[in-house]
Amino acid sequence: MHRPLRVAIIGAGPAGVYTADSLQKADIDFDVSIDLFDRYPAPFGLIRYGVAPDHPRIKGIITALHRVMDRGDIRFIGNVEYGTDIHLEELRTFYDVVVFATGAIKDARLNIPGVEAENSFGASEFVSWYDGHPDVDRHWDLSAREIAVIGNGNVALDVARVLAKPASQMLETEIPDNVYAGLKASQATDIHVFGRRGPAQVKFTPLELRELKSAEDVDIILYEDDFEFDEASEKAAAEVNQVRNMVNTLTNWLLEQDDNPEGTGASRRLHLHFLEAPEEILTDQGKVAGLRMQRMELDGTGNVQGTGEMKMYPVQAVYRAIGYFGSAVPDIQFDEERGTIRNAEGRVLGADGKPVQGLYTSGWIKRGPVGLIGHTKGDALETIGHIIEDAEHLYTAEQPDEQAILDLLDQRGVEYSDWNGWQELDNYEMSLGELETQSGPVERERVKVVDRDEQIRISRAKARQAAHS
Repeated sequence: MHRPLRVAIIGAGPAGVYTADSLQKADIDFDVSIDLFDRYPAPFGLIRYGVAPDHPRIKGIITALHRVMDRGDIRFIGNVEYGTDIHLEELRTFYDVVVFATGAIKDARLNIPGVEAENSFGASEFVSWYDGHPDVDRHWDLSAREIAVIGNGNVALDVARVLAKPASQMLETEIPDNVYAGLKASQATDIHVFGRRGPAQVKFTPLELRELKSAEDVDIILYEDDFEFDEASEKAAAEVNQVRNMVNTLTNWLLEQDDNPEGTGASRRLHLHFLEAPEEILTDQGKVAGLRMQRMELDGTGNVQGTGEMKMYPVQAVYRAIGYFGSAVPDIQFDEERGTIRNAEGRVLGADGKPVQGLYTSGWIKRGPVGLIGHTKGDALETIGHIIEDAEHLYTAEQPDEQAILDLLDQRGVEYSDWNGWQELDNYEMSLGELETQSGPVERERVKVVDRDEQIRISRAKARQAAHS
């Protein structure tokens, strides 16, 4: 073929950007033309709407993604929802290849009694709130004094840290005013983080753990009975640097606590519990009133088994941070148990179990919500390898002209944003960071715009001016 291979990538988070970047950089003997779609006017997906705003390293990831898009060889088309604004068969008219990189944004289900009670929250809901997600209610109930966070991964620690940290410390981040006001009014005094296995099996990283110490006016409380180590735990601590670092950090904190059993008298306490598994969320008139936990014990292999011993914690809110789960994608075969698109190494499978020509997937919706950014890059390379391998048979688009998809969106009245529009919104958010806050001047890089209509208005302002000139 004498034209570029037309590629649509659905999802402009890290998986989508890395997939586009990998294909553009691949050593291939054909040209590619890539459009990167997102349902929101702003790009970057989970990095923008799923990571705590007080993580400085996230800025580095966004800078890297920004650099990729700034090259100009990948076209961003935002505020376009697949399955609503445009459908699969239409995309196949304009593109030879469609790659789904839609991620995983729902909470994995916790199947215990009481999970549907009022003030029983999925962690992703809370993360979306404090990250200024445009589709989330601006108000969050933070009236609970005692709070349980179930999970021992990075998201659990993010949630616990944001709940415990003084609002004044969060004000220097990009959180919008409604989030600051909500956190400032929080009644929380005690946040309990529960993990069902021991200190040697936690899933959070050493950096996440150390960041807990950055919170002012917060005492971290550990419990000596939780520090059990079986043969597998001791082996992991001896052979795996990260496990050794985690165990040493937690053990040192416990020793420091023994030297100062009264703590510092901080206004909030963050309790880290291990070897406790949730059995039931207790309720009173439909609201969370407590959490019943079963004591676990290590079985010698690093896994745990129940002891039958129960303990009740009086809490008024529960945050479930046990992982994310993917959402079904219209017109694509979906694995309901794993929460992923049915695929073989990134090739989307049909109902007959065979690869569907021209359809691929990458990122969490491909492999499930595990791993860090490095795994996402590896995913992208695997998927791109198969696209390159299949390329000879992929030139099927009937209308491959780059303008054709934009004409269709215009005809439908879809107010799509582009990369220039994102830069306008980006600059506007940074200008908000220069303004004084309710607490006076604060040095901060940006403040997120929450309202979707406002995002669209700002990102399309120049396009509207051009249309009327």
